[in-house]
Amino acid sequence: MRRSIHSGDTNTLLTYLQYLVYGCIILYFGKDLFIPLSFALLISFVLYPICAWMERKGTGRLIAIILSLTVLIILGLLLVALLVYQLSAFVKEWPAIQLKLGNSLTQLSKFLADVVGFSKEEQQGFIERLSDQSGSNLITVLRRTISASAVSMVLLILIPVYVVLILYYRRYWMKVLSRLFPTESDDRLREILFLTTRAYYNFIKGMALVYLIVGALNSVGLLLLGVPHAVLFGFIASILTFIPYVGIIVGSLLPVAMSWITYDSIWYPVGVVGIFTFVQYLEANVIFPLAVSNRLNVNTLVMLLAIFAGGILWGMAGMILFVPFAGILKLIADHNPRWKTLSLLLGTDNEKASP
Repeated sequence: MRRSIHSGDTNTLLTYLQYLVYGCIILYFGKDLFIPLSFALLISFVLYPICAWMERKGTGRLIAIILSLTVLIILGLLLVALLVYQLSAFVKEWPAIQLKLGNSLTQLSKFLADVVGFSKEEQQGFIERLSDQSGSNLITVLRRTISASAVSMVLLILIPVYVVLILYYRRYWMKVLSRLFPTESDDRLREILFLTTRAYYNFIKGMALVYLIVGALNSVGLLLLGVPHAVLFGFIASILTFIPYVGIIVGSLLPVAMSWITYDSIWYPVGVVGIFTFVQYLEANVIFPLAVSNRLNVNTLVMLLAIFAGGILWGMAGMILFVPFAGILKLIADHNPRWKTLSLLLGTDNEKASP
């Protein structure tokens, strides 16, 4: 009896592992198809409540979809224009920054020679070897950059088209889901989809407010400290906070380096770290709980694994997409009693216990 039970558990585990491997293979080789569809699906989740509200007010479905999508595109373009404006101002000051950076590198070279014992001749040889390796890979990097830019332009066209089609034919997709899950009633499927869409919409709306407040606080702090291009650095650090722990470290590297180059003092980089630490404390304990009342409640380990797996399978797009996918999977598992184990696996230990 025990052997048969253990054999059944082993077979079930092997079946799940097979599904996981097959799924990863499909996601990897089908990423050119799935990435734009995934972005479109998430955007559709965000726009659906707005479209539904406009339709209840008497607006036609297609007009409601186009209007809501147009507003979202305009907001995105305004944000990109702000960052481009700040980046162009940063590029204009590059000669002065390059001069200060050269002086700092000269001091670093002298420190390595005098204290560490790494002579200037050895440093020069190391730099020459590094530049030779970089030059040999330059053509490959340029080719990949051009290819990535072309793909990005195609995605910018495809994603809005997919969004319109997903929202316009949403009742048709509901019939498809009913065929795929015949054991679930239509009312149950509609309830799960409605709750998932509403929860994800509220979450994204709250997170947008969090990024805006954190970016503004970062920018104000950097402005008070006198760091150049404070708005650019503040909002970049704010956006990168979607990566737990790692994002804020990466986002702080550029303003820390800029403050050190600009003022030649260790206290300004320390001040930047202090500002970002204080803002992150406010974000975690005050801003996020107030702005995002409906959390996705995905534990940090799952989020990090989702980011890592997304980076392996889909690159940067996967690092962005797999975190909300994990959150949506958690929301669906919460409303399906048969997926209780998966809900516990993805969740956190501070969730309210179900009655």
